[in-house]
Amino acid sequence: MSEPNLRIRGLSKSFGGVRALDGVDLTVPAGQVHALLGHNGAGKSTLIKCLGGAFPPDAGTIEVGGARYTQLSPRESIAAGVAIIFQTLSVVDSLTVAENIFLGQEWTKYGRIDRRAQEEVAAGLLQRVAASCSPRDRVGELPMGQRQLVEIAKALSRSASVLVLDEPTAALSGAESGALAERVEDLRAQGLAIVYVTHLLAEVERLADAVTVLRDGRVTHHSPVSGQTRRELVDAIVGRPDPLPPITAVGGTGDEPRTATERGIALGSSHDRAHGVPPAARLTVDGLCGPGFGPVDVRVAEGEIVGLYGLIGSGRTRILETLFGRRRASGGTVRVRDRAIVAARPADALAAGFALVPADRRRQGLFPGLSAHDNALLPTVRPLARAGVRALGAERRIFGALSDAVGLRPARPRLPAAAFSGGNQQKLVLGRWINEARSVDVLLLDEPTQGVDVGARQEIYQVVSTLAAQQGTAVLFASSDPEEVVALAHRCLIISAGRIVGELSGAELTEAALLSAVHDADAAPKTTPSEGAA
Repeated sequence: MSEPNLRIRGLSKSFGGVRALDGVDLTVPAGQVHALLGHNGAGKSTLIKCLGGAFPPDAGTIEVGGARYTQLSPRESIAAGVAIIFQTLSVVDSLTVAENIFLGQEWTKYGRIDRRAQEEVAAGLLQRVAASCSPRDRVGELPMGQRQLVEIAKALSRSASVLVLDEPTAALSGAESGALAERVEDLRAQGLAIVYVTHLLAEVERLADAVTVLRDGRVTHHSPVSGQTRRELVDAIVGRPDPLPPITAVGGTGDEPRTATERGIALGSSHDRAHGVPPAARLTVDGLCGPGFGPVDVRVAEGEIVGLYGLIGSGRTRILETLFGRRRASGGTVRVRDRAIVAARPADALAAGFALVPADRRRQGLFPGLSAHDNALLPTVRPLARAGVRALGAERRIFGALSDAVGLRPARPRLPAAAFSGGNQQKLVLGRWINEARSVDVLLLDEPTQGVDVGARQEIYQVVSTLAAQQGTAVLFASSDPEEVVALAHRCLIISAGRIVGELSGAELTEAALLSAVHDADAAPKTTPSEGAA
C-alpha cells in the first residue's frame, strides 16, 4: 500500500505557555479532499503554518510523500511538495500571470529569462486548472477567482502533491466559488491530497471526502463526510455545552430556529410592543444614488434587522459605505428617526447615530498593535473623560461588561488585538458600538461573519439580535451568504446591478429563495450603473 501524501503525527506547538496544538494527527491520502474545521483559535492556522514552515513544532512529525520531518523551513516545505494558498494571496499585481507562476524559479536561456518558454508552460498549467486568463495578462487586472487559480497553477508548477486551501471562497462571488469547486474536484482526480479549511459547511458537504475538527488545539472529531448530518458537524465544531447560554430576550431555547422571525424577535421598543404600536421607522432612505448603485429606497424600523443580499459586484457594500459617509452620494435623502442626514464624511455619520462594521476588519476596522481594551473603547474614551483625564475605572468596567456580552475569549484587556482569532477580532470591532457608553441608532454591518467560525457566528448573531430587540437599534447588513441572511434577517432586500430588485420576508425568506432571486436577477437584462460595485 502506498504512503499517503500527507501524514501528521502528534504535532504540538505552544506560545508562551498556551498550547495551540496538542498532539494533532491528520492523514490525507492522494486523491482526497480533507476538510479541516474548527472555531477561530482552534489551531487550524497554527497547523497550517507548521506545515508551511512558518512555525517549528515543539513535538511530532510531518510526513510528505513518505519523507519524515520534525520541522520544515518554508523552502523545505515547498521542495517537499506542499503548497499553501492563504486567504491573502501572494500574487504580485504588477506582474503577468506567467511571471507570477515562475516568480523565484525563473527559467533562463543565455543568461536571460526565457519568457517564451515560461509562457508556454504557464499556458499548460492554466489549462490544467481551467483558468480563463492568459499567461500575458496582468494579475492586478484579473477578478479574484482567476487570481486564485494563478496561485494554484503556481503550486502545480512546483510539483505540489499536497495542496492546502485556507478559506478559499471567502472573497469569491457565487459563480467564482462554484468554478473553484470544479477545479478542486479536478485536482482531486489528478491525485493531489487537498486540505480544505473552511467555515462553510455547504462546501464541506459538496467537496470533502473526510473531515477533521480541531478544538482547543486537539482533534475532537474525525470521520468520513458521507453519512454526517449538518447538525452533527455543527455539534462537533461547537461542542457542548453551547458557547453562550440562550438569550431569553431573543427567544433562544438552545436549539436555535433558523430565522429571526422563528426566533421570536419582536420589533420596536418594549413599550410599543406591549401596547401594540407598530414600530416607527428608524432609518428611511429615498432615491439614494452613488457610485455604482441607485436609486434605492430602504426603510428599517426600530428593532428591525434588514439584510442586503447580492453577489460580489452588486453594489451592497457601496450602499453601506455611502450611508456612512465613506463615499459621496449623488442624490436622494436619508433620515434617521425624523432628522434629515447629510453624511459627507464618517464623522458626520457617527454624529448622526450611524456605526459601520466593515467587511475587512483587519485593514479597516482593527488596530492590530493596540490592546483589546483600546480597540473596543476607542470611540468612548473622550466622552468618558473628565477634565481631559481618562476615566480608567469606568473604561475597565465597560470593557468587562462588553467582553461578557459578546463572549470575548480570552477576555484579556491588555492583549494586542492581533493576538486574537478572527471571530474575536470581529467581536472587538462590533463591541465598539454596542457598549453602554455609545448611542447607536443605525448599525451597518458588511459581511458581519466573513471568515468567522460556526460558534462565533452564532454568538455574533445573538449579540446583534439582542441589540435590536432590547435597544430598538435599526440594523442594516450586507451579506453574500444566504445561510447568514436567513439566520439573522427579519427582511431581505435583493440587490443586483446596484438596484433593489426584490424583497423576501417571513416564510418566503429561505436560502433557496435567495439563491433563485439572485440568479433570476443576474440572468435578466439590465442597465448597470456607471461603476461596478461590491
